[in-house]
Amino acid sequence: MKRLTVYLNRDTVGMLTQDAGGLLAFRYAPEWVQKPGAIPLSRSLPLRKEPFRGKHARPFFAGILPDEGPRQQIAAVLGVSESNDFAILERIGGECAGAVSLMPEGAPLPDANEHPVRRLSEPELEEVVAELPRRPLLAGREGVRLSLAGAQGKLPVIIDGSAVCLPLGNTPSTHIIKPEPERFPGLVAAEVLCMTLAQAVGLAVPPVSRRLIGGKPCLVVQRYDRTVGPDGMVRRVHQEDFCQAMGFPPERKYQQEGGPLLRDCITMLREWSTTPVLDIRDFLNGIMFNMVIGNADAHGKNFSLLYREGERRLAPFYDLVCTLAWPELSRTPAMKIGQSDSINSIQPAHWQKMTKEARLGWPQVRERLASLCRAVQAALHEPSLRQATGDDAMFGRVVDIIDKRSSSLLQALA
Repeated sequence: MKRLTVYLNRDTVGMLTQDAGGLLAFRYAPEWVQKPGAIPLSRSLPLRKEPFRGKHARPFFAGILPDEGPRQQIAAVLGVSESNDFAILERIGGECAGAVSLMPEGAPLPDANEHPVRRLSEPELEEVVAELPRRPLLAGREGVRLSLAGAQGKLPVIIDGSAVCLPLGNTPSTHIIKPEPERFPGLVAAEVLCMTLAQAVGLAVPPVSRRLIGGKPCLVVQRYDRTVGPDGMVRRVHQEDFCQAMGFPPERKYQQEGGPLLRDCITMLREWSTTPVLDIRDFLNGIMFNMVIGNADAHGKNFSLLYREGERRLAPFYDLVCTLAWPELSRTPAMKIGQSDSINSIQPAHWQKMTKEARLGWPQVRERLASLCRAVQAALHEPSLRQATGDDAMFGRVVDIIDKRSSSLLQALA
């Protein structure tokens, strides 16, 4: 039996095990279950003494790991099977999304006052970014134990002023660097534009910026699941994505692959959020914004919950990008609006059907849609938007798509 100790920040919450047949199981530590104010790792792993086995344990822990291509590359670098969640977590599960860390049984967490880092010079940073396509998350590098979900290459780092550092062991990071993939030129500019636009119309998003590293455009995102205290110490805030919360393994993040439906997400927020009225409203705003900007990739792992100070709340939005800027990408919405099979064919009737399925009021949703479209059109012409994007050609392409989509929806709602 193989074992990994599971921590939330510095608290031992339980043990993840793998038997000889490869089956995962998770059991909460008795002292954690009995601790006043203890929180579950996940909505899908409620606090209890009995273990969670196999398909009940896997969605949360597999959901910590990278998706698809990066996962295959990491497994190859580490010399393990890409289907072996446990073996990959054992090697890279030190600094994950939220407040989770996994350590080999018997290996204590580093001293609370010791946060080993490696400061990177500009040439070293360029070298690391250039290496990411071949070695996602720098898997296998000595001292580096980083894991983040997603299909795109990325790297958690610590940014303090002009200094960029690699977190070692389970040192918490503060930012994520996402280099632009070769096959999607202009992606960083498009994402900066869409994230900046989201902030301009009132959506909660983390600060983002575009940075050239060795001539390669990179998106730099400040982590919303980290806080910096008055003492300058970085602290983790627990989070989980919607797939983890609802018990969907990461390979089922899309609706057409058996993943969550919009109404499932709204029902989950209604039952689990500590402020459901506000979170359902904000989640709908995020869904509407994704449709207006032409993002067909807003799947169940692109929405998350934050666990903080006894509250369970919708996390800020991330991965907002106009996928229509690349004609080769799918037009099928990751989560469908009223059963529409194309992001280009969604009409008010589809929105009306969705609100009925989710037990929401159509007049309020209709007015919010129209209000969002007007706000988007006003914000599109702010000079700061072009300045933040840093790519005039991509700026023009994405603004044209969003302008046409918001104008068309406004006319249809009139």
